[in-house]
Amino acid sequence: MPTSPTPPSRTPLTRRARVALTVGAVGLTLTAVAQLPGSPPADGRGPARAAAPSPSATPTAPGAAAPAPETLCAPAGVLEGAGGRSASVSLCTSTGGPSLALSAPASCTAGGETRACRTSGTWTARRDGEVVARGTLPGSADYPGPGTYEITAEVRVRSTPEGVDLAGDVSAPLTLTQPLREPTHRIVVDRERLRPGRTTVLTYTVHRDSEAGDGSGRFGLIGEEESGVRLTTEDPRCVNPLIGRHPSKKRLNHALDCALTDLQPGNPSTVVVRATTTGTCSTVVSKLGYWMPQGQTFRTGGMVAGPTVTCAG
Repeated sequence: MPTSPTPPSRTPLTRRARVALTVGAVGLTLTAVAQLPGSPPADGRGPARAAAPSPSATPTAPGAAAPAPETLCAPAGVLEGAGGRSASVSLCTSTGGPSLALSAPASCTAGGETRACRTSGTWTARRDGEVVARGTLPGSADYPGPGTYEITAEVRVRSTPEGVDLAGDVSAPLTLTQPLREPTHRIVVDRERLRPGRTTVLTYTVHRDSEAGDGSGRFGLIGEEESGVRLTTEDPRCVNPLIGRHPSKKRLNHALDCALTDLQPGNPSTVVVRATTTGTCSTVVSKLGYWMPQGQTFRTGGMVAGPTVTCAG
């Protein structure tokens, strides 16, 4: 899709529409698509109407049918440019999952005609004046819990067909009542820090705390590639990821990928890792992808972030 040959004009916000909306709590639904932190929504979300609020803020009782996920939108402002060009922008978030997912659908006008829009940019969520989440548009971050959020975004809006190419700041408050859901999995590690030029033994313990789901989990670790850190283990469930076209045998020494199959409540899995740093520091981050199957439903499961092991010289 072609873009405008000229840089977008950054125009001031001509009016700011502030609407505080409240959405009812949505219980855990195994058929919901779990969004990854910092990643864009997988469903190609565009302009959407706010769904009717749930009549109760009480989490769904075990065995009861979970309410469907909802989308909540609020007008965020109008950007204007030369020749009567304008873009009316909303900020939208979804409920029903562990993420605060944000998008910025817009309606463009040029030459008296309404045109389809596409938006990009970044967003920041503040609660009581404190930044609690941020990301790209569209994108998501970990849901910080119920409350009133002031959402601000730096957006670029382009129309299809061409004619509108505007950039500016928009803002709207969104009030969410969805409770934080109980975590199903968690990761702990026995060390908090690496030191340059040393080998540190890290013991990770992966817990499954929910009766739902099964014992499968994809546990991953990754350091900073440019630092030269090496992650190794004697655990047969883990490998350094293989990269490159066959018959390449090249592997990523700064990463580990472990296939766990025996995760049960009361029976965590332990993975012992040796992290060897050069003279340059490196952090090591961890994550776990897991299944929450419901029959043959395809889009089930989720991912949780584990602890970050820092490095100090």
